[in-house]
Amino acid sequence: MTRIIFMGFGNVGFHLCSALHKIDHVSVNQIYSRNSITLASELKSIPTTHKLSEIEDADVYIIAIPDDAIAHFSETLPFKNKLVVHTSGSVAMNALSEKNRRGVFYPLQTFSKNRNVSFKEIPFCLETENASDLAILKSLASTLSETVVEINSEERAKLHLAAVFVNNFVNHIYSISHDYLLDNNISFDLLKPLIAETAAKIQSLPPSEVQTGPAKRNDKNTIEKHLHLLEDGPYSQLYKELTKAIVEKYKTETEDDTRKEL
Repeated sequence: MTRIIFMGFGNVGFHLCSALHKIDHVSVNQIYSRNSITLASELKSIPTTHKLSEIEDADVYIIAIPDDAIAHFSETLPFKNKLVVHTSGSVAMNALSEKNRRGVFYPLQTFSKNRNVSFKEIPFCLETENASDLAILKSLASTLSETVVEINSEERAKLHLAAVFVNNFVNHIYSISHDYLLDNNISFDLLKPLIAETAAKIQSLPPSEVQTGPAKRNDKNTIEKHLHLLEDGPYSQLYKELTKAIVEKYKTETEDDTRKEL
């Protein structure tokens, strides 16, 4: 039985705790949170505390708190030589206090409190200082996910950056489209099949092969029409920058197509 204690209970902590709590050979012994928390009915049996002095003994301590608080918090832990891991994509393993055995248990996914996720499809990126601790984390991750990889801090930082592009930035663009259509009394739902098909394509093809649109074709007339609709509003510059990047990436391909037509 692997005994786990969660320290922090935001979106990542909640979902990870809920998933591990269902595993037969895993025992979530305690949840530490500086703030008071209300547990879902299925987690009510797990003891909670807001005092560091009351943290119990465990095999793995999972820190699931904001990135900029991880290093300092790990220094305040009142024990030594325990396996302490964090769940961050961008924080190096060595940011954890060296008084404990350090590791990373990073589920690469976006988490929202009220939306269920399937951990089976979520990659887990692991890092430890020694092989025995890696085996413990691999055993935990493998009970949840079909994709478990060992990635060092430098690689994970680059992976996290790429994740910000495909998730955070793309979602912000969804938000821009949603607000723009809302302002014009058009339903955002009309775009959802397009969003779904775009995401489905890259399951089997490289993103560069499925790029379409006026910027790839360098269709100046359509681009100018779009900029006219934006009327130098808050998203006009973003449209220009994204269009420029796409035009430059596919410039040679567009020129070759033009020569073929001639």
